[in-house]
Amino acid sequence: MPRFAANITFLFRELPFLDRIEAAADFGFSGVEALFPYDDAASQINRRLTRAAIPMVLINCPPPNWAGGERGFAAVPGLSERFRHDFKRSVRFAEALGVARLHVMAGNVNGLVARQTFMENLRWAADEAPDMQLTIEPINGHDMPGYYLNDFDQAAEILDEVNAKNLGLQFDMYHAQMITGDGMSVWETHGNRAVHVQIGGVPGRHEPMGGDIDYPAFFAALDSGAYKGWVSAEYNPEGDTRKGLGWMDMVKGS
Repeated sequence: MPRFAANITFLFRELPFLDRIEAAADFGFSGVEALFPYDDAASQINRRLTRAAIPMVLINCPPPNWAGGERGFAAVPGLSERFRHDFKRSVRFAEALGVARLHVMAGNVNGLVARQTFMENLRWAADEAPDMQLTIEPINGHDMPGYYLNDFDQAAEILDEVNAKNLGLQFDMYHAQMITGDGMSVWETHGNRAVHVQIGGVPGRHEPMGGDIDYPAFFAALDSGAYKGWVSAEYNPEGDTRKGLGWMDMVKGS
């Protein structure tokens, strides 16, 4: 069975943020991740992680202003200095939490100069934090219009060109299905590059059961393949998070 983490930016939102850590542990998750946990002190988060006896497995970079600001800027020409400053801050925060994976967000931009900027910043980041597993994630254009990294073949080319041992693919099955209409085929092509996996149902990014993605088949493929990393539940619960966790029981019972 896959090793499940809960994205507590999405899940257990009926609770205060720090309380979501223990809720995730109580309901069977082995780890947690969060998009931008920077509003809380690392010491406070660490106390809750210790109490729940689970790790924080991934956070996003850059830290500031998710509510109204840029979704990253690693690919945005002219903002490399800002990216590098905030990357260092993200690394310090991740290290304080014992987080081993840092998702580097590209930002909303396009063109050849953006590609070159992205690759230069990724090379720099990989050298700057050699002990940190960095990830890049293709995001579909419906959910995030204009986001630079919006295709898995594009991500594969960038990973090959950057060629850093500590940079890999963050594979979100929801985005793979939304981008191509055949997420399983994308996994068969690019799953060997994955260092982190996320899941959510299509349509609606709700619980990973029913809908357009055959999640039992995907979980079986993970169990039988080489991927041994985390599988993070990153979805919008249709109601109370706890009432929608039947999909985990189905996986455990299979």
